[in-house]
Amino acid sequence: MSLSFFKDFGWEAEVVCVDEKYAEMLKDDLLLQSIPANTIIHQVKAFSKKITSKFGLGSLALRSMWFYRKKAMLLLQAKNYDLIYFSTTEFPLCILGAYWKKRYNVPYVIDMQDAWHSNYYQNKPKAAQPRKYWFSYRLHKYLEPMAMKKCDGLISVSPDYINTLHQRYPQLKTKPAAVIPFGAFEKDFEIAKQYQTICPPAVQFDLKKINIVYVGRGGNDMQTAIEIIFSALKEALVKNAAFYKKLHFYFIGTSYAPKNLAKPTIFPLAQEFGLENQVTEITDRIGFYSTINTLLAADALFIPGSNDPQYTASKIYPYILTKKPLLAILHPLSPAINTTKEFGVQHVYNFEEVNYADIIQFFKRLPNTKQEQYNPATLKKYSAQQMTLNQCLLFDQVINGKN
Repeated sequence: MSLSFFKDFGWEAEVVCVDEKYAEMLKDDLLLQSIPANTIIHQVKAFSKKITSKFGLGSLALRSMWFYRKKAMLLLQAKNYDLIYFSTTEFPLCILGAYWKKRYNVPYVIDMQDAWHSNYYQNKPKAAQPRKYWFSYRLHKYLEPMAMKKCDGLISVSPDYINTLHQRYPQLKTKPAAVIPFGAFEKDFEIAKQYQTICPPAVQFDLKKINIVYVGRGGNDMQTAIEIIFSALKEALVKNAAFYKKLHFYFIGTSYAPKNLAKPTIFPLAQEFGLENQVTEITDRIGFYSTINTLLAADALFIPGSNDPQYTASKIYPYILTKKPLLAILHPLSPAINTTKEFGVQHVYNFEEVNYADIIQFFKRLPNTKQEQYNPATLKKYSAQQMTLNQCLLFDQVINGKN
């Protein structure tokens, strides 16, 4: 999203990324439509996962690191660059920043779109931990200091990520830092509508139902928020089954794992509440523009927050831009609470204070509410263009040596 606006604020960007044939993630070719045609993109190779997986190594960051190092060295030798900006959740790559800085005297900024080395799962049962957690925890604990100790600036979707890093690495307190979430990018909606036949909604919704949709990852850390919804729905069914049986919840794209390894985390909970007929979980990830068209086709939307206080629902803007009725139940410390309220979202709650009546009020509005009117001034404040300006202001601070 930022690539469309960097030049407006005095920056020219060149992208270094892995050739998509080496990535096993879902590919969405239409995303290229949102990138300016004149963008300079350098693609790098990666070691084949078919080979590295024999040694238990599947990480795209680790498979591509040698190629990133080689390519960036050629670029840095051929041209004077002002800054290296790591904008990825393949965090191990960020250790290259310290190496390039030492060798070429180029500062670097890291964008924390998620937690890198996190203690969240340390005391959780093994069944609740991600795959290969034992290895990844130790790897990240070792690599994070290598990247952070020499870092020249931090961007994060959450203030908690920055606070944690400041505690771990006090030298970062003198470096520029800014909380900059993903912005609202209206061009994505234009692309999604234009190519709807190519990227249709993930579900053909039953028009006789009131379809409430969440698209995003699942996980045990979101069960607190989801249990609140399921508990309210179960109680409401006893009082007015005729109406509440019309409600159907869809949880889509809940697992990052391949199809053969993906495990539902929401539907088993629905079964515990006796709501298996009103809840559908689709673990498969879907493309970005299919996600937008799925949200647009829904009757209402739901955002469950994590019980990890550091997690923030940073990608809330596609939900806002649909103008659909929205229910959000978030951690009390989530910055997304204030953001959604700024937009004028009526039904946003923290899961320590929300009650049955709040949920029921949202449900009762749905038959008569097709669109919401959200604050246009707030939309401008959190637009992708404004977020890019905020990025560039931090870049300016870094290269001008202003802390």
